[in-house]
Amino acid sequence: MCGIAGRVNFRSGAPADAAVIKRMCDLLAHRGPDGDGIHVDGAVGLGHRRLAIIDLSPAAAQPMGTPDGALWITYNGEIYNFQDLRRELGQQGHRFRTQSDTEVILAAYREHGVECLGRLRGMFAFALWDGRARTLFLARDRLGKKPLYYWLDEDGIAFASEPKAFLAEPGFRPRPDPEAINHYLTYQYVPTPLSAFTAVRRLPPAHFLLLQDEQVSIRRYWRLHFGQKRSLSEEEASQQLLDLLREAVRLRLISDVPLGAFLSGGIDSSAIVALMAEHSTQPVKTFSIGFAEREYNELAYARLVAQRYHTDHHEFVVRPQAVEILPQLVWHYNEPYADSSAIPTYYLAQLTRKHVTVALNGDAGDENFAGYERYQANVLALRYDWIPGPVRRSLALFARRLPAAQPRSLLSHGKRFLEAFGEPRELRYARWMYHFDPTLKAEICTPEFLRAAGGHDPAELIVQAYKNSDAPDFIDATLDVDVNTYLPDDLLVKMDIATMAHGLEGRSPLLDHQVMEYAASLPSHMKLRNGIKKYIFKRAVRDLVPPEVLERQKMGFAVPLHLWFRRELREMAYDILLSRRAVERGYFRQAVVQRLLNEHTQGTHSWHYQLWNLLMLELWHRTFIDDPTSAATAANQRIVGQQVG
Repeated sequence: MCGIAGRVNFRSGAPADAAVIKRMCDLLAHRGPDGDGIHVDGAVGLGHRRLAIIDLSPAAAQPMGTPDGALWITYNGEIYNFQDLRRELGQQGHRFRTQSDTEVILAAYREHGVECLGRLRGMFAFALWDGRARTLFLARDRLGKKPLYYWLDEDGIAFASEPKAFLAEPGFRPRPDPEAINHYLTYQYVPTPLSAFTAVRRLPPAHFLLLQDEQVSIRRYWRLHFGQKRSLSEEEASQQLLDLLREAVRLRLISDVPLGAFLSGGIDSSAIVALMAEHSTQPVKTFSIGFAEREYNELAYARLVAQRYHTDHHEFVVRPQAVEILPQLVWHYNEPYADSSAIPTYYLAQLTRKHVTVALNGDAGDENFAGYERYQANVLALRYDWIPGPVRRSLALFARRLPAAQPRSLLSHGKRFLEAFGEPRELRYARWMYHFDPTLKAEICTPEFLRAAGGHDPAELIVQAYKNSDAPDFIDATLDVDVNTYLPDDLLVKMDIATMAHGLEGRSPLLDHQVMEYAASLPSHMKLRNGIKKYIFKRAVRDLVPPEVLERQKMGFAVPLHLWFRRELREMAYDILLSRRAVERGYFRQAVVQRLLNEHTQGTHSWHYQLWNLLMLELWHRTFIDDPTSAATAANQRIVGQQVG
């Protein structure tokens, strides 16, 4: 698990600047605190920051080349089946000097070319330079666990694990992309392939980029398919699923450094801890986070699992002073990012890194097995699609005029459900994902900003994802949509950034592509059955998870933002969002921003999600757009201080 960066000057042929590559890597030092390396050969420069997990010896350092110097790679990730691949490639005549998975990728590429991607089981983002073919090969794992950005300029292409690395490039001028910001306001994240920076793009999951003969091409190499369904009894399906989960967990326990697990108190992470305990001769180290506000605190459920499996358990309670870490969050997340659960995830990773270097988690359980309430809402809404459109639209209009309800309450859920009731089913689901719906966006955004954003409708992101799915019914199609949008661009970004900010590797057994392919092959009624979410998953792990955890209502990693904006965050929000600097950006009407602040702090409406969205956007501008040189200098000073300390 590492940070990668580099450049190929394929247009100008100018020599790659080792000093620039070094500065790019310095800005990624948090991702790899155990060492760095640079390889420069003419117009090609590769850089690496190392977090040593497998083969801790200097021989496994990167960038790594083949003995003949024809291939060079800089790589971030873990290939969990590398030992099997190593044996197979050894039988085909390849020889290895290290015990690392990096060297296995080089051999697999030499044997299979770009088709090697189909043989890799794990998470990865890498840049491989083939000197014989004069080809740059950039690739990203199937689900998008590891990030990879690129920037094309007049000289060639630069790439990095995080876009902040481009601040080291002399020709890079950070400018906001209005189209990306428009999408961010809607969904709380910037969707792939956009980035918040003009001209910087994100390589999509399950894609690779080839630079050959001065031409850049991008291709997809894998997709999750829902069309072919297995014919199994529930008993057979749950047993096969449990076997796959056991294997996925076992593979992710391969490590030369200490490892543990995030334990939220939910079903997914509890099942992962239970399966880890089956394979471990020592108590599993578990880590949980909670809040002082009882309705947001899951620590009691996490303790039930910790006690059942006699884990070495550690807890941390997030209090409102957590807002003090906002500058660090903004810096680490690189782009505007308004998923507030980034706060507890950041603290959880910080706590965990004090004890271990690798932590397993339960990411993707909800997307695999229909674990969100919005999936239930989809089924319910479909039952009432027979109601004439004008009637449904009238109900939606009525709901929008209702006063705000207490967050997470039944009334709040009902209001949100009805507000989208008048839309076609694909747009209805998109609306449930909105932070700023079209009506509010038209009210708060200036005409100048909306014109600059290009008139792109963010709902098309969801509608197109539905069109791309081969799922036979709307439940599976919705899971497919989330796997291609919300999962990689929100949840996996959150986990990657929070863990790597502390030099911690996160591993996700439920993101194993074989587990996901199996889940996709099961009929949707095994996932959502008679209103029961994650039906087959619960059946598979029912003997592993305490009933109190198995049967309780999903809480999620929610943050009490609505309270914070009325107390600890109130003054900060007014000062920043109504500041002259924020107003002069020309994005928003000041009077509308002030109205949202007033209504929320006075308790007449709940605008906490929207206010958090606006706050994180303004802080991002101040960090990366207004004065990026100072931000980069401050970051390097923090890095040096950490290394000295």
